[in-house]
Amino acid sequence: MFNELFSPIKRCFKKAAQKVQERFIKGTTPLKVGLMVGTLVDFSKSKKELIAENILLRQQLIVLNRQVKKPEFKPLDRLIFVVLASFVKDWKQTLLILKPDTLLRWHRQGFKLFWKFKSKAKSKVRKSKISPETIALIKKMAKENKLWGAERIRGELLKLNIKVAKRTIQKYMCQVRPPDTAPTGQKWSTFLKNHSSEIWACDFLPVTTLFFKQFYAFFIVKQGSRKVVHFAVTRHPTQEWVTQQLKEATPFEQKPKYLIRDRDSRFGHKFDEVAKASGIEILKTAYRTPKMNSICERFLGSVRRECLDHLFILSERQLSRVLKEYVGYFNQSRPHQGIKQALPDSPAPKSSQAQNNTKTTGLSESGKVIAFPVLGGLHHNYQKAA
Repeated sequence: MFNELFSPIKRCFKKAAQKVQERFIKGTTPLKVGLMVGTLVDFSKSKKELIAENILLRQQLIVLNRQVKKPEFKPLDRLIFVVLASFVKDWKQTLLILKPDTLLRWHRQGFKLFWKFKSKAKSKVRKSKISPETIALIKKMAKENKLWGAERIRGELLKLNIKVAKRTIQKYMCQVRPPDTAPTGQKWSTFLKNHSSEIWACDFLPVTTLFFKQFYAFFIVKQGSRKVVHFAVTRHPTQEWVTQQLKEATPFEQKPKYLIRDRDSRFGHKFDEVAKASGIEILKTAYRTPKMNSICERFLGSVRRECLDHLFILSERQLSRVLKEYVGYFNQSRPHQGIKQALPDSPAPKSSQAQNNTKTTGLSESGKVIAFPVLGGLHHNYQKAA
C-alpha cells in the first residue's frame, strides 16, 4: 500500500537528482576552444597561472602517454608542431608524445613539398626553344645509332640545316640512352644481326636408340631464315665424313660468307681447309659458350622436344626418315617466332601493316581447313581447302 503511494514521488526525486548531476558535470567541464582562441585567452592570465596550467597540461600528457602508445597526427597537427618548435629553444625536451626524429622528418617532407611546388611553378613558365620534331629526331638518332656520340649527332643535324648545341643533344640523348650503358664496341649479338643473311651454323646432335646404340645427326642451319640447309646421320662422324657433308651442303656456289662451329675435334683441319678453299670464313665459338651458336643450339633443342623425345628410335635408317620428315615440316610449315611467325623456307615476312590487314580479312573469310598429320599425328599442318 505504502509502496504504491510513494513510488511516483521516488521517480520524481530520481529525475531531479539526475538533472542536477548533469548540470554540475557540464558546469565543471572545461570549455573546448580552438588553438587561436586559447592563445588569446592566455594573454589575460598571470605568469603564475600560466606556469600552473602548463604543469597541469604536462601531467595530463604524461598520463595519456602511458595508455596511448601511438597517437595519430593530422597534416595540420604536423604543421603546427613544426612551426611552434621553431620558436622554442629547447624544443626536444618539450616533446612528450612524439620523438624529435619524427618532427625532423616532418620538416624534411615539408621542405621537399615546398621546393617541388616552386620548381613546378618555374617549369610551367619556361618554354623549350627547340621544336618537338627536332627533339624527336635527336632521340631517334640516339636510339638507332648506338655508336654515335653527341658531336656525331650534331654534325648529322647540321647536314639537315638544324643547329643545336652539344649540351642540348646530350640532354635528350640521356633520356633514350643513359651514359653508363653506351656501348664501347660491337657486340656479338649485333654482329649476328647485321650479317645473319650471310651466316650459317652447324653442330652435332647425339641420339641414343632404344637398344643404346649411339648415332650422330649433323645439321647446317641458316642464321637469318632459320632454314635447315643440310642434315645427315652417321654412327661414326669422322673428319672425312664431316668434310663431305660441307661439300654436299654447298653445291653450285651456294655458300655462306661465315660458318659458325664449335671446337669439336670431329671437324678437324680438313673441314677448315675445304671451307677456306670455297671462300667460307670459319667462326669458332669459345669453350663452353653455347650462346655463341644460339640459333643452331635452339634448333637442336626443338628437334629433341618436338620430335625425338616422343619416338622410339631403332635404327639409322629410321632416324634418317624421321629427321627428313621433321626438317621438311620445320622448313615449309612451322612458323618461327624469331622471324616474326614466318616460315623458314618462304619469302621475307611482310610488313606489320600488311600482316594486320591479312589478319583482318582472314577473319571475315570462310573456308574449310584441312589438317595434314606430320610424324604420325605428332604435329599437324593446317591449310585451307582449294
